[in-house]
Formats: sequence, structure tokens, C-alpha cells
Amino acid sequence: MRVICPECGQKACIQKSNRITARHADLYCCCCDPECGHTFVMNLSYSHTLSPSAKTTNQMVLNLCKALPPETRAELQHELSML
Repeated sequence: MRVICPECGQKACIQKSNRITARHADLYCCCCDPECGHTFVMNLSYSHTLSPSAKTTNQMVLNLCKALPPETRAELQHELSML
């Protein structure tokens, strides 16, 4: 991820990050231009999903299978073995 200094437009480096939640962090940044030397905090946050995680889908299927009665689960296993 590229961070740009809001004062001079040059590249900036992330010196430290402070995770506030799983979806939000404060980034402590410093301009790489020694003549500027601006230090600042930027916010990094999650916005929205474009494509759902395959892990989420797999976990959902696994949870549904575990919730099935044993005989229905056995039928499903038999059907899946034919694929």
C-alpha cells in the first residue's frame, strides 16, 4: 500500500500501526522527504465485500452438514462420493 504525504505529495512511510478493531486501524506515518518531515496519522478501514470469502462459504456448508441428522448426513456422504 502506498501512502502519500498530504502536505507535499511525496511518498510516506508507515512507522507504526494501531489496530482499533478487526476492521479499522490508525497508521502513524512520516514523509520520506527530509525537507518536509511531516508526521501524521491516517485511518485504514474496511469498506465492503466485492466477492465473498471461499472460507466463509466452506465453513457455512460444514456447519449445515454438522446440523443434519445422522441418517441425512450419511445419505449426503453417499451422494457426494458418487461425484
